[in-house]
Amino acid sequence: MTNLGRISRTEVANQSVDLLPAREALALVNITNITAINLAIAVNAATIGSTASAVALQHVAAFQR
Repeated sequence: MTNLGRISRTEVANQSVDLLPAREALALVNITNITAINLAIAVNAATIGSTASAVALQHVAAFQR
């Protein structure tokens, strides 16, 4: 039986951690910039009995905590 992928108790005991600062201290400015553009063009020029149509759909969501 191999010990592949397992960590010994000694390795765990030798680990150390650093605490992160509070979330409020991580950034002085918290900005979310969202730009959404829809463009649809339909041209029907100099034709008899024809139609032109264009549809543009958009869904934009931003979440910030």
